Amino acid sequence: MTIAQKDMPAKAKNRRRLFFLIISRIVIITLLLGITIFIDIQKNAFTVPQITINYFYFIVAAFYLFSAIYALLFKFRIGLKSNVYLQIAVDIILISSLVLMFGDTQIDYSLLFTLIIIYSVIFLGRKGGMVVASISSLFYGLLLYFEFHKLMPFASFVKYEYNLSTGDILTNLVVRITSFHALAFLVSFIVEQERKTKFLLEEKESEFSQLDLLFRSIIESVHSGVMTVDLNNIIKTFNNAAEEITGFSRVKVQGLGIDKVFPEFLPFLMEEENNIKIKNRMEITIEGKGKGKINLGLLISPLKGKYENQIGNILVFQDITQIKQMERDLEKSRNMALIGEMAAGFAHEVRNPLAAITGSIELLKQGMEVEGTNKRLMEIVLRSKDQLETFVRDFLMLARPVSALREAVDLNEIVKETIEHIKLNKDWTNKIKIVKSLSDTAKVFANKQQIRQIIDNLALNAIQSMEDGGVLTIETAFPVLDDNEKYAEIKISDTGCGIREDNLNKIFEPFFTDKEKGTGLGLSIVNHMVEGYNGKIQIESMIGKGTTCKVWLPVDRDEMI
Repeated sequence: MTIAQKDMPAKAKNRRRLFFLIISRIVIITLLLGITIFIDIQKNAFTVPQITINYFYFIVAAFYLFSAIYALLFKFRIGLKSNVYLQIAVDIILISSLVLMFGDTQIDYSLLFTLIIIYSVIFLGRKGGMVVASISSLFYGLLLYFEFHKLMPFASFVKYEYNLSTGDILTNLVVRITSFHALAFLVSFIVEQERKTKFLLEEKESEFSQLDLLFRSIIESVHSGVMTVDLNNIIKTFNNAAEEITGFSRVKVQGLGIDKVFPEFLPFLMEEENNIKIKNRMEITIEGKGKGKINLGLLISPLKGKYENQIGNILVFQDITQIKQMERDLEKSRNMALIGEMAAGFAHEVRNPLAAITGSIELLKQGMEVEGTNKRLMEIVLRSKDQLETFVRDFLMLARPVSALREAVDLNEIVKETIEHIKLNKDWTNKIKIVKSLSDTAKVFANKQQIRQIIDNLALNAIQSMEDGGVLTIETAFPVLDDNEKYAEIKISDTGCGIREDNLNKIFEPFFTDKEKGTGLGLSIVNHMVEGYNGKIQIESMIGKGTTCKVWLPVDRDEMI
């Protein structure tokens, strides 16, 4: 802070004091004018000479005139100190004239000098107050000299029925000089103490402001969300990280009960209030504003006041949604590794006997005419064999890594081939209508067989969900997603039975299915392949309305290798 900036509050304070001084003088003068008017009206009762009343009018008018001058100087900000000096000088002269008129033993107007000394100390400090006290003492001494030697120019205003002795004069002079200077010293001491107190207060306020700024800087700089609540669970503070994590604005949440914004936190706070020991760190899921469900790592600590009494709670939390997703992905990878090991053994143990069974059945068919029940049983064996081969193939496909052998593939061509293929499927019905919306740009760098497998599995799931018919929509597009990357989009929609909401999180798990027939590997294989391409998959569904599946595969060749 510069010297000029430090002086600004002092100047503003002196201007306020000067304004108050001018107003106070006008109030006192107005009161004096009222008394004078009253005496003028009742002058017969008070036996006051008219010349005295006229002199009072003159003094009052002089005070009003100079007060107007002070006000103009104040308004136009002309010399703050000059204004104070002028007021002190004029007040001394006008009060001296009152004392000169009435003397020291009638109405003691010399006491008004004390008012001048008081405000001179306030504006000019101890030295200035002492100088004004000395000047006031000098004027008072001169007035006593005039009165002692009967040199009062206004002696006709009042009647002196007494004679002042030398002792009276010296006593009055010593008392006044002592009282004037003592008053100046005492007032200056009080003013100095007030200034020191205000300086210390301002210093403490500055230190507090710096500490508060440091505290806020620390709180706002950390990447963890920090929220404080009082004992009534009213939110008091909410930092930037808390806004970013939850999506809620601090302006809107501060002052609200935590149960209205984050009801998920309330049970833990109730445990804290009931002195139930809770874990140092908890995991909790909340509903963010526009962000869906958010996984948080939460720590609750008591907020203590000056005397170590609890005045609330501090809640510190971090967004661990990505960490939880990584944990799920890791668990999934472990499961897939286990499935891979199982698949290798399973393929070895099943395929060899299956090949022997298949060869034996083919030889039996060639050497005999199968009719009736035997023919039907033979067909069941062959159909079961095909289903088992399909299961083994899908199981191995799920366990194997996604092939790195890729080429430029025409999505539209694969879509047309898939439509022809699914019409030959036993689940196809003529009640299903197919709608295509294909992009002009259709090339994507991928493995043709894998893309065919993705589209075929999704289309097969769609027609199996429409046993009573419906509309199958297949679309291709090349949008730019939120990560500013271009993707090839495959969108397959149906108007079938839909998927229950509680099953949407399980549909990519191996062997999970809500169909009477099926292995539950179709969507797992699709998800496995999409992840192998660093792509994305999204499924939206409503019971009775249908399902929409979107697959996004990166177009950039480097991202797919």
